[in-house]
Amino acid sequence: MFAACGSDDSKPESEATPGATEEAAASPGAEGAACEKAELPKPKPDGKLAKPKDSLDKAKTYVAKVLTNCGEFEIELDAKRAPKTGGSFKYLADEGFFDNTTFHRVISGFVIQGGDPLGNGTGGAGYSVVEAPPSDLSYTRGVVAMAKTGSEEPGTSGSQFFVVVGEDVGLPPEYALLGKVTKGQDIVDKISVLPVNAENPVDPVVIRQVKVEAK
Repeated sequence: MFAACGSDDSKPESEATPGATEEAAASPGAEGAACEKAELPKPKPDGKLAKPKDSLDKAKTYVAKVLTNCGEFEIELDAKRAPKTGGSFKYLADEGFFDNTTFHRVISGFVIQGGDPLGNGTGGAGYSVVEAPPSDLSYTRGVVAMAKTGSEEPGTSGSQFFVVVGEDVGLPPEYALLGKVTKGQDIVDKISVLPVNAENPVDPVVIRQVKVEAK
């Protein structure tokens, strides 16, 4: 099995992503949060892309628009503190890597997670980049970061990313920073309380498109 970030390090799914706190894990999904019905996408080929060389231009502002069947939200990529991580994410978005994938992992009060072409938490981009996150980084509501396995060094990332929905989920500063939600936090929150089976949404949450624009 491929690890969540897309490296060759074989790990069970439970180790491939940040673990929820007991309080967050015990928080149930809410009934009645409406999203447009969508078919579960077929798994896409696991990533075999060449590792990107470009980083974000620190003088520019980059916004990732994430369109889902539950609505759209925007992430401002942190070009100053995470240019390599953001450059990789933009590269994947430009390649259409995220299109027609899912948020396969939803934990109310903790995170929503997507970016896996296989849709089960084990797929990735086929490469990884390493960029240590800021030592004082707190994973607070709206922060977007990259998933990694427990054995990988801090700041390792591939394609899987998560959006924090708890006020402060208490993770150590080991997960590569991507950016922060600047628009559509209500959409993220709606996704976070959908009914789940274990951590998988009962009804698919489909990422229809991710498009990154530079300003």
